Amino acid sequence: MDTFIQQLVNGLTLGSVYGLIAIGYTMVYGIIGMINFAHGEVYMVSAYLAAISIAVLSFFGIDSFALIILGTLIFTIVVTGVYGLAIERVAYKPLRNSTRLAPLISAIGISLVLQNYVQISQGARQQGVPTLLEGALRFSVGDGFVMITHTKLFILAAAIIGMLALTFVIKNTRLGRMCRATQQDRKMSQILGINTDRVISYVFVIGASMGALAGVLITLNYGTFDFYAGFIIGIKAFTAAVLGGIGSLPGAMLGGLILGVSEAQFSGVVNADYKDVFSFSLLVMILIFRPQGLLGRPQVTKV
Repeated sequence: MDTFIQQLVNGLTLGSVYGLIAIGYTMVYGIIGMINFAHGEVYMVSAYLAAISIAVLSFFGIDSFALIILGTLIFTIVVTGVYGLAIERVAYKPLRNSTRLAPLISAIGISLVLQNYVQISQGARQQGVPTLLEGALRFSVGDGFVMITHTKLFILAAAIIGMLALTFVIKNTRLGRMCRATQQDRKMSQILGINTDRVISYVFVIGASMGALAGVLITLNYGTFDFYAGFIIGIKAFTAAVLGGIGSLPGAMLGGLILGVSEAQFSGVVNADYKDVFSFSLLVMILIFRPQGLLGRPQVTKV
């Protein structure tokens, strides 16, 4: 029982990060109907930016966890948002009226460029950050115990706050209304005076910002990363987006939590070496039996 609860905690922590990254996939798909396959590398870049920020703040003698995290989040989200905007302007905007395959190939090219750019500039070795938040809570369960580190509690709280803040923006602000209108009918939105090109750019920036939040959180949790870190976690976040229903914001959150918990339980009960195989097998099963996802709607072609 203690193993089940421990893996449940680990799964919720991991799943909340998957959900944050999956939001980037689902928002871009909801607006332009395409997958941003460079989004995993945006997360990877944010991990390096977080490490650089932590190192600089520590160099100047700042040792308060709150100040380090606040400074790191602001720096990482702003710079990563610029990366997201650049990806939209370089890989998507010039090809918006071309075939659907062209932006996909362009995004894969941007992904490879970012990987090699980071490998050359930062090196191919694994990088790491020190543990910033010490301590843990221990709970007795049967003959064993469950341990929840303060870092995991912070990750869960930050992920929930980030998701709630984004939900509020999408549902209750002018930007959110423009995003929803553009998602429903881009041509009609243009007729009504909405600058859809600007809305699409905003969506890429928001998606990159959520990926940056995930990059900071997962860097704090694991402490290590490399230039290839965005590939696997990007595919898993895409799996979470498909699981919840691509294009659905609540679906991305739900899919991330389900995938994280399922993967953690599989690692604890079966074998951690095959957890990636399990995740990708789950993606295949979803695409076969429920391609629209848990909260997604089947697409209806009008004739």
